[in-house]
Amino acid sequence: MSQQQTIAHYRITSKLGEGGMGAVYRATDTKLNRDVAIKILPDSFANDPDRLARFTREAQVLASLNHPNIAAIYGVEERALIMELVEGPTLAERIAQGPIPLDEAVPIARQMAEALEYAHDKGIVHRDLKPANVKVTEPAGGQPGRVKVLDFGLAKALSPELSAANPANSPTLSMRATVAGMIMGTAGYMSPEQAKGKPVDRRADIWAFGVLLVEMLTGRAMYAAETISETLASVLLKEPDLSGLPAQTPAAIRTLIRRCLDKDPQRRLRDIGEARIALENPGAVPEAVAARSAPARRSPLPWIAAGVCLAAFAVLAFFHFRESPPETAQIVFPIAPPEGGAFNFLALSPDGRQIAYSAGDSSGKVQIWVRSLASLAARPLPGTDGASGLFWSPDSRFIAFFAGTRLLKVAASGGPTQTICAINGTDRGGSWGRDGTILISYSNQGLLSVPASGGEPKPATALDRANGVRDVSHRWPWFLPDGRHFLYDARSARPDQSGIYLASLDSRDPSHLVLDDSNAAYSAGYLLFARNGNLMAQAFDAASLRLSGDAVPVAEQVGQGQIADAAYSRFSASESGVLVYDSTGASASRLTWFDRQGKRLGMLVEPGLGGQPRISPDGKRIVASQAGSEIYLVDVGRDVSTRFTFNKGVNMFPAWSPDGHRVYYASAAAGSFDLYWKSADMSGPEELLLRSEISKYPTDVSPDGRFLMFSQLSPKTGIDLFLLPLTDAGGDRKPVAFLQTPAAEQSGVFSPDGKWVAYTSDESGRSEIYLRPFSPPGTDRSQAGQRQVSKGGGQFARWRGDSRELYYFSGENKIAAVTIETSPTVQIGVPRPLFGAFLSIAQRFAVTADGQRFLMAAPVGEAHGAPATVVVNWTKALKP
Repeated sequence: MSQQQTIAHYRITSKLGEGGMGAVYRATDTKLNRDVAIKILPDSFANDPDRLARFTREAQVLASLNHPNIAAIYGVEERALIMELVEGPTLAERIAQGPIPLDEAVPIARQMAEALEYAHDKGIVHRDLKPANVKVTEPAGGQPGRVKVLDFGLAKALSPELSAANPANSPTLSMRATVAGMIMGTAGYMSPEQAKGKPVDRRADIWAFGVLLVEMLTGRAMYAAETISETLASVLLKEPDLSGLPAQTPAAIRTLIRRCLDKDPQRRLRDIGEARIALENPGAVPEAVAARSAPARRSPLPWIAAGVCLAAFAVLAFFHFRESPPETAQIVFPIAPPEGGAFNFLALSPDGRQIAYSAGDSSGKVQIWVRSLASLAARPLPGTDGASGLFWSPDSRFIAFFAGTRLLKVAASGGPTQTICAINGTDRGGSWGRDGTILISYSNQGLLSVPASGGEPKPATALDRANGVRDVSHRWPWFLPDGRHFLYDARSARPDQSGIYLASLDSRDPSHLVLDDSNAAYSAGYLLFARNGNLMAQAFDAASLRLSGDAVPVAEQVGQGQIADAAYSRFSASESGVLVYDSTGASASRLTWFDRQGKRLGMLVEPGLGGQPRISPDGKRIVASQAGSEIYLVDVGRDVSTRFTFNKGVNMFPAWSPDGHRVYYASAAAGSFDLYWKSADMSGPEELLLRSEISKYPTDVSPDGRFLMFSQLSPKTGIDLFLLPLTDAGGDRKPVAFLQTPAAEQSGVFSPDGKWVAYTSDESGRSEIYLRPFSPPGTDRSQAGQRQVSKGGGQFARWRGDSRELYYFSGENKIAAVTIETSPTVQIGVPRPLFGAFLSIAQRFAVTADGQRFLMAAPVGEAHGAPATVVVNWTKALKP
């Protein structure tokens, strides 16, 4: 930047320095005739209006700080932050000259404490307190120098790229600025909870304050190494070394430092104001500072709820894979999806040293990324666009994946893709055995086997249709260590026959292991599977093929993905005891309003609501499920929620009657999912509509109120759409098939004018949205009127109130819109993507009658995708 450049009415005169948060220049305010400091934000801000807007909001808050020990913020101009110009050396420059005498260090520390106390009282945390962010003016007139704390709270507003430069001055290590679980701060001054990706509060500043106090008194960095990774490792794994403190350091100061540097935030000094008091009278020890805490209780499994910093990931992986920590060590660290994207599939390599994942980025492109757990970098694999259901070869060299109508493989190091076989349906996972046999699943059928070298798929398991058992599909295979036996999830029309099965390539006689309908994995002597959103582990002997003991939870709110009708939990594990899972649970999300551009318009107050939201016909109420178990009613105007269902079963998939007087839903109170209704004003008990051994799920009610459309798992044809008459006064309501083919038809919704039904079908080999005329039972419902609406994949159709526009969740993970004209002839427009969204089969979305607002579950904050958590030696937490 030219030194004569002008920004607004500020004339740049010289460059003062440059760091991770941007370059800093001296400038003259030509209006007020004063010198100021201007921080020019990184170039990456130029093309990120959301980031700039967020930064401006944060700067406005920070500008409210008015304290003599805090450098003032004067304003924001485009990508420039206008700040008070503070003359004098930084604390880093002063420490570089050697230890600061106690009588000089104490006043400096006291002024820093006063600045922190003032800001904390305002609800603002610095997050990046370090010597370079503290200036000390020269002493004058017998008075000590004035301390000015710089960049207060900017770590929250900024989100620069990581750097492998000097860790003592590394930039703020942050991937996103408003996500619970992120890492913010500079490596050598981050608190242990920051390095672990846990939420940050004022206790992070207290830790950094303690580090600065030690460095002032000793003249050397407390945590320093050649790389950011090694520096973070010292923070996480080494106890603070206070042996270098001067011998004359008062006991009160030593006690204060120990309390500030307690690794357990629950035992750390609670308020920086107590530090200020201690520094005002070093000969006394305030009670709050000297208080001893009881030994911290250790959680059975200390997972990180969410984290997104690659630097922490690298350091923890570095220690495991390069320096071999003790066998008893358990290491937990987060990894982030591509910027603006979210994880779809996660797959650990069998040797536990690499992770592959398919993920979308901010553009909606989905491809495979590979990362060594000893590296910071993730590499996209060209030629893997649209990849799903990925799994590794036994030697950890290749990754197999589904894309379109093919099963392919690619070297983990990169290279051309190779087709293994064609598939005729929507994939449901695969597994690669030691002898080169690959098991795959697609559409609603049994597992198939195919050689890894290529060939025609052959049946490996058969759907059980005998003895009243109605298998619908086998999915998510997982080979056990012997390469012959494997696990799979069987979905049945009878809930007591669904669950995880064990079978062999040498036998067609499977055994039922677990009732939970979930994908499963074997790791380090345990069977891993999901139950009610939690990841469970049960001891499993891979030699005798027997389970023992009870299943115990190891992680909460494991994320769920979905392909057509096949839901899966996003976790993976290696035989060696490395685990990865994606925590995108309902507790971290809220129903959120979006406009057509994807801008957030507000959230509903009730946490955990996210399943199948439906807006009442008058737009004043919302019905949705909470955590897939209970249904709630929300008064939109008052933003007040009321529990609607109270039975002992799981309740889900609510649908409004056209007059808004009733809510129809599915409930498993009696075993399988049956159809019920209840008055929307809760004036009476729930009423049973249809009960059978086969599970059923409401999708919509016809505009005239005559028919309830529902999906049902049929023994021979899989998922089909049925109609249940609602106006039979005799009460003998018999369902009739609306659409029943070998393909999976589901999510049928009536157009508001009652003339059309939009639904999802995988008849083309992937889920797409189709449109067909609606004719009541007894009339011709042939294929002649069917039209394909979506292109490149589509699910969860919703109509605009005038029946002239349709919305759906596209194969690019976006909400798409398409115009529909039905008179004089049917004309379907070109689908237009509106904005990115990440929905599971349990979530879906709703849209207002005017098509201007969309309602769906979204993470609290501004992130599009949550981080995943990697756990090395995960079984250690299960043992006393």
